[in-house]
Amino acid sequence: MHAKDILTDGYSRIQEEVHAAVEGLTADDLNARPGPAANSIAWLIWHLTRVQDDHVADASGLDQVWLTQDWEKRFGLGLPRHDTGYGHSSAKVAKVRVDSPDLLTGYYDAVHEQTLDFVRGLTAKDLEEIVDDRWDPPVSLGVRLVSVLSDDLQHVGQAAYVRGLLQAS
Repeated sequence: MHAKDILTDGYSRIQEEVHAAVEGLTADDLNARPGPAANSIAWLIWHLTRVQDDHVADASGLDQVWLTQDWEKRFGLGLPRHDTGYGHSSAKVAKVRVDSPDLLTGYYDAVHEQTLDFVRGLTAKDLEEIVDDRWDPPVSLGVRLVSVLSDDLQHVGQAAYVRGLLQAS
């Protein structure tokens, strides 16, 4: 099995979990926060998708799906164009509200497609290329893609946990 096949499988698992975390939920469920400083399912899925979109676009030299496919306008959050949710205050988390799971899964699916299109074309040598030299050691493309995958899986797990809390109450 090639590394790109493993990455494809990993990113496909994220997509499955994103859908499972939001399908069938109401707007109230998606936007509910289990505590005053907690993240909602909507924020968690939006954030993990924004991070994947931002980081993969940067590493691949592509434009973000958020901007090129008008997802920024569809969400209408009133946040800066390139905001990914990193470091959001409770007030900013509260601004990320959606009316349906379809908006979240639609955006995730579009980012997923761009991600897989990029990953499918990679070679082993491509994965060794340094994409960020601000770190010590510098970050290779392979490490960046695994980092995004790891971050996304953590956030989708958090969304599933919040869903469980909502369904238990």
